[in-house]
Amino acid sequence: MPHTVHMTMGQQEGRRSWAEPWKIKMVEPIRMISREERAAALAAGGYNTFLLRSEDVYIDLLTDSGTSAMSDRQWAGLMLGDEAYAGSRNFYHLEEAVQSYYGYKHLIPTHQGRGAEHLISQALIRPGTYIPGNMYFTTTRLHQELAGGTFVDVIIDEAHDPASQHPFKGNVDLDKLQALIDKVGADNIPYVSLAGTVNMAGGQPVSMANVKALRQLCDRYGIPIYLDATRMAENVYFIQEREEGYQHTPIAAILREFCDYTDGAWMSSKKDHLVNIGGWLAVNDPLVAEKARNMVVVYEGLHTYGGMAGRDMEALAIGIGESLQDDHMRARVGQVRYLGQLLMDWGIPIVQPVGGHAIFLDAKKIYEHLPQDLFPAQTLAAAIYLDSGVRTMERGIVSAGRDPETGDHRHPKLELVRVTIPRRVYTQAHMDVVAESIKAVYDERKSAMGLKMVYEPAYLRFFQARFEPIG
Repeated sequence: MPHTVHMTMGQQEGRRSWAEPWKIKMVEPIRMISREERAAALAAGGYNTFLLRSEDVYIDLLTDSGTSAMSDRQWAGLMLGDEAYAGSRNFYHLEEAVQSYYGYKHLIPTHQGRGAEHLISQALIRPGTYIPGNMYFTTTRLHQELAGGTFVDVIIDEAHDPASQHPFKGNVDLDKLQALIDKVGADNIPYVSLAGTVNMAGGQPVSMANVKALRQLCDRYGIPIYLDATRMAENVYFIQEREEGYQHTPIAAILREFCDYTDGAWMSSKKDHLVNIGGWLAVNDPLVAEKARNMVVVYEGLHTYGGMAGRDMEALAIGIGESLQDDHMRARVGQVRYLGQLLMDWGIPIVQPVGGHAIFLDAKKIYEHLPQDLFPAQTLAAAIYLDSGVRTMERGIVSAGRDPETGDHRHPKLELVRVTIPRRVYTQAHMDVVAESIKAVYDERKSAMGLKMVYEPAYLRFFQARFEPIG
């Protein structure tokens, strides 16, 4: 999958390839249903790919959350689950792994990242305060708003430009942050919400230089920095590849240095850590840890399991180490780049540079004739499924939701379809099928008419909203 995409006969002479650092030990059969069946499934699901049944999906690129393949060591770890209600030995294995690789002092396990987002929001945010961050993430912003805060985007401008080649489009714009501090006062900023490998920007990383400078600025005002570490393994891979002075530093060492500039982190372990469920909150401040432990007992479970079974914590502890192996990350990002290169060779607009966990199709460019209120990204995701049974997801106006004050649609600059690749699951041949399907839909782009929303839930509407075709 990370090989050169197209080679001439001359180039093939002396070719030296490299392959994924694993071999397949077990398979799960998949099948493609007929186009007629796909059309019926799409209509039944309200043209929302989240509402499709997985048995009707051929290649599932909806998300990389909980969909990766565990290793033989992780599966063996499941058999070592200590299912004691309190003080499970697997909790202490997990605590040791987080402290060793991430460096934070206090660990509070949660059932997944969303639980950790809730805990940190409730522990630190007061009504009327402002939370600056490098572009919103859907569930993170919602938890911040439910706690009474207001999210403020302070990411660099290049992040909103799909064509920008900036190597670290996830960086915080320190001038924007300073302007917010000047406007509302440092006392009204409970923390900076810093995301690694920014999802909504197309999987774009934050540089080490940027987090260092952010730390210096925040220290002047006593503002903590809390990290969304969900895809930090990918972020530090890009630092190793792109930032001067880190080319020969192991990924694990880069991660530890990055985290040392922050005060804590929340984690959806369903991504980097190669498990199907699990997450955690980890902090250095003992008072914040005490608040979180008190709340986790109410909302998640005891503070030594936080909604996970002992076997889940064991698999997670093992997955932390595996996620930070240099060979693993090279293959993981290599597969994403392989798909991205195919699409770029065909002139299909995507977010560049190619990010860590997904290809992001620029639906605004692909469907230039569709206004954003006709949901071009949602339309594109539906069209790809209809063509091939490949499931992707919308990341545009539907995901952005409504402004809580005006009730109007938010209109983000980025209107994207996320083609999300699970870790250690699909082959290069699967990526070829995906690319060919996207090209087929792209070639028919002028015939798209858009969608109208016919059902909208109160929260996180992209999960459950329903649509109908225009015309």
